[in-house]
Amino acid sequence: MSFTILGTGSALPARIITNEELSRMVDTSDDWIRSRTGISQRRVCSSESLTDLAYQAALQALEDSHCQASELDLIICATISADYATPSLACVLQMRLGAHCPAFDVNAACTGFLYGLDIAAGYFARNPQQRILLVGADAMSKLVDWQDRGTCVLFGDGAGAAVLGPGDDLLTIQLNAKGDIAPLYAANGWGNSPFHQAAEQQQKPYLVMDGQEVFRFAVTSMVQTVEQVLQRAGVRKDEIAYLLPHQANIRIIDAAVSRLGLPQEKCLTNIALRGNTSAACVAILLDEQNRAGRFQKGDLLVLTAFGGGLTTGACILRWNQ
Repeated sequence: MSFTILGTGSALPARIITNEELSRMVDTSDDWIRSRTGISQRRVCSSESLTDLAYQAALQALEDSHCQASELDLIICATISADYATPSLACVLQMRLGAHCPAFDVNAACTGFLYGLDIAAGYFARNPQQRILLVGADAMSKLVDWQDRGTCVLFGDGAGAAVLGPGDDLLTIQLNAKGDIAPLYAANGWGNSPFHQAAEQQQKPYLVMDGQEVFRFAVTSMVQTVEQVLQRAGVRKDEIAYLLPHQANIRIIDAAVSRLGLPQEKCLTNIALRGNTSAACVAILLDEQNRAGRFQKGDLLVLTAFGGGLTTGACILRWNQ
């Protein structure tokens, strides 16, 4: 027993940052960003909190699923940028929604939504008659160094959500991790502790990324993980309706699709307008395509992502709405 997706939702901040605006902040240009990343604009929080975005995405998902917050049995939020160290984003969201159920966060960076799906599958294995709200939400604008053109041009803010219910539409899922800090990290500080020797020499709380190393890991890991789930589920590549990859960089996406031997039209993207929204990427893409009427009942969807950790994941879902 796994689950089925009952409904989806997503939310974005109002503020749009174009490549032209970024070119007035750092040494870059629209052509440079587009050619290297595929991104033309991104959304960033100005007056909204991450909780606000998660709440709006959750409301949409609940409405789409014809489910009330009072019916939820669990809330899982995948994030690395919650508004509070504690309470968790999931607990704050539970309060806003008026739900009465367990709630917790998952930190697997950009792979967080996939990790959340796997955790949810475990809960359904124990009790098939549940309603679980899964949210992927990140405000990367609070983590990037806006003077570093290598990272600030890549990321945006947003939230995506799905309500999961009884069903058997998760064919298989595969998660992997390769513990390695250097390629991608954002450090926590020691505050003003007078006791720890690192407090006076702590690193700036910005995202640090080795772009070339992340590129190599991303392409290789996504291809391997997608091939693993296809083999495990006994699904041929020509049976895949759509691939929904993490929206990190169009070059990464194109390279992975090429190595997988999939037709380009089967790969769905929104990176041009959204950028990399971390744990929200796949969830936002899923919702946007759902609302556009892209999916047909019975379609086999492959979701895949990679992120800091380093983490990666892929799954095969049967669309049953």
